[in-house]
Amino acid sequence: MTTTNDGTEATVPAPAQRISLPDLAPEYYRAMYAVERAARQGVDPVLAELVKVHASMINGCSFCIDMHSTDALKNGEQQHRLLSLPAWRETSWFTAGERAALALTESVTLLTQGHVPDAVYDEAAAHFEPAELAQLIALIVTINAWNRIGVTSRLSPAAKQGLPR
Repeated sequence: MTTTNDGTEATVPAPAQRISLPDLAPEYYRAMYAVERAARQGVDPVLAELVKVHASMINGCSFCIDMHSTDALKNGEQQHRLLSLPAWRETSWFTAGERAALALTESVTLLTQGHVPDAVYDEAAAHFEPAELAQLIALIVTINAWNRIGVTSRLSPAAKQGLPR
């Protein structure tokens, strides 16, 4: 919301979408959906949405934050946990496994800031069986790809919800 000269509040329209990959790169987009389906196999749905929201917050993808927060709530996630994701280390309501997954999400998402430290990887490996860890890594890589599509093309959650663009 923005305050106008007369003191009333007005919504600020979302930036216009730059490009539509589904329309202009349909084969790639279908392939991304196939990767998405494969990546989430075997990952707890609540954990999957926590990871997706966290990576999307780090990457600043409003479309993905909106979508995956909504999906997380539908899967039974609690609102206060979603709202505290940026400060997950400072809270007590994430399990040790969730904390390991969130730390791994940060390291993979912020790859240029120190790669994925052995300690982060080892902690995740301590909480997930090898097949689960592989799926978790696939999920993190996939949401980062989706974030890059959303941010670059300026996907807006407003368009999805029928709100002013």
